[in-house]
Amino acid sequence: MECLAQRACKGRPREFDVDIALSAALRVFWTKGYEGTSLTDLTGAMGITRPSLYAAFGNKESLFRKALDLYEREKLAYVGEALKARTSRDVAERLLRGALEMQTRDCEPRGCMRVISSVSCSPEADSIREELMERRRSSQRALCDRMERAQDEGDLAADVDVEGLCNYLGAILQGMSVQAGSGATEAQLQSLVETSLAMWPGK
Repeated sequence: MECLAQRACKGRPREFDVDIALSAALRVFWTKGYEGTSLTDLTGAMGITRPSLYAAFGNKESLFRKALDLYEREKLAYVGEALKARTSRDVAERLLRGALEMQTRDCEPRGCMRVISSVSCSPEADSIREELMERRRSSQRALCDRMERAQDEGDLAADVDVEGLCNYLGAILQGMSVQAGSGATEAQLQSLVETSLAMWPGK
């Protein structure tokens, strides 16, 4: 027996823009988290039917991963740019100010899509939780690699605990997203950025 997606693929050509539909799905997942989002939420926001969703994106889990890729590629683009900065403090500043700018855009949901989805995952969504955790670990490894290079270059003192410093910065960034999602003002988040930068270890 043919699956639903196969039957849909043999029908009429798609009458919707896949990129626009994926962007709409991203906003729903970002706002409600993975488990808080229903297929009805998705089809309503994307303006498509369930068969069209299955044909174009696979199931809900597959769609979430595609939306997460888009989120990281577009909304977290500042992270990759920050890691190219000249000094460790410049890296931290670009990360913090990039997060601040993203969390205070009027046209975007507040909070971090990865955090929102990971904290609300039940045991039934273990594969999604593990995916989110692995992406976070990958980001943290990239940051630690950059800070270790800064230490090798003499930009950070030899006695600085690089892993602890990266965990601290990660906690601040995650905390900013949680606070933004809880209604923190731009001024409050700005104060957190400035305080964190003032505490950055000098050589």
